[in-house]
Amino acid sequence: MGADEAIFTLPHAVAGVMVLSLNAYVLLAGADFGGGVWDLFARGPRREEQRAAVAEAIGPIWEANHVWLILVVVLLFSCFPRAFAHLSTALHVPITLMLVGIVLRGSAFTFRSYDSKADTVQRRWGRIFAIASVVTPVLLGICVGAVASGAIPLAPPDATRTFAQVYLGPWITPFTLAVGVLALALFAHLAAVYLAWESVDPGLEEDFRHRAMLSALAVFAAGVLTIALAREHAPLVFEGLTRGRVALGMHAVTAAAGLTGLWALWRRHWLLAVLAAAAQASFLLWGWAWSQFPWLIPPSHTITELSAPRITQQLVLTVLGVGTVILLPSFVYLFRIFKRRETVFEQMDR
Repeated sequence: MGADEAIFTLPHAVAGVMVLSLNAYVLLAGADFGGGVWDLFARGPRREEQRAAVAEAIGPIWEANHVWLILVVVLLFSCFPRAFAHLSTALHVPITLMLVGIVLRGSAFTFRSYDSKADTVQRRWGRIFAIASVVTPVLLGICVGAVASGAIPLAPPDATRTFAQVYLGPWITPFTLAVGVLALALFAHLAAVYLAWESVDPGLEEDFRHRAMLSALAVFAAGVLTIALAREHAPLVFEGLTRGRVALGMHAVTAAAGLTGLWALWRRHWLLAVLAAAAQASFLLWGWAWSQFPWLIPPSHTITELSAPRITQQLVLTVLGVGTVILLPSFVYLFRIFKRRETVFEQMDR
């Protein structure tokens, strides 16, 4: 850690808000993507009921959840413009594909809801919605893995290198793909836990409970694989995740959250399962952020080095403070309207 990174500054505060926003996106929009995963893998005699439960759960709020990703992009653009310019160029292929996936997913979900109810039409839109829901989280994880691996340093492309070497090679690696799979498994797990908690029908409750337990094992396997591959492909992240008391503490609380979630699912303590799943996802995200600190673009450019002028940071944080007073109550009101079901609160007492 450099001397200029020994204390927390305004750029660090903005970076912390970005991670908080990404955390909210994972817990809310991530579960929406996970719902698409279970729409794709709906099976058994209740497969249509499973798809209907997914649509009912995400329908009222899925569009609003993207505000958190928009906030991350705006903060990166405003407060770290050099980093924004470089990352959006170096990762333009996966970012473009991810944005296409978001658009296709949202459009297909809307058309499936309001288009003809004929089976062929519903299957077509449902297939697009589900496939986009699977591919997009993988691409999001790949982008995170590419940044963490240090494979896209802040430097002009070498003229002797090909397009594939400059714009494809850094994000098509075993490590980045493993991070993508981890993101997909994590989103699917969140969705299954949320759906099990919200389900009124006992059969659907059990269906999503089984999926939640299986996806929890997938999260564990993907996490172990990611750490193993980080040793070679992302040494800074590997060092941050394996050395020091903070790293050990992060592993301990993440493991505790995961085991608590499995126990809660086994005993059907739904509220505890939801809290444990959310905690596990949050600790995984913050573990990555901590392992990369103080670098914004590893391995050579820190948060303070790439920050905008101080006045920009101050103005952005001021606007964020005002915006929070508007945004958070609006979100709470939205969830109270569309998620406050008596049956759900009855389940909280179990």
